[in-house]
Amino acid sequence: MQTSDASFGVRTNQFGFNLDGASGMTVVVEASASLTSPNCFPVATNTLTGGSFYFSDPQWTNYPMRFYRIRSP
Repeated sequence: MQTSDASFGVRTNQFGFNLDGASGMTVVVEASASLTSPNCFPVATNTLTGGSFYFSDPQWTNYPMRFYRIRSP
């Protein structure tokens, strides 16, 4: 997850960020409303084409807090 580039954060009413990795790698972005809750749910699944993927979450405003994690199945 790239946190230091211009794509990280709120843009056009969506929260988003770039993910970089090996081309062809499948990644799952999961979200949770709490760091202490074990209930994370997938919000995006994508195969990295060219080694990157831009994730955006248009639903982020529906939650007082939202935490993201990245995993590869």
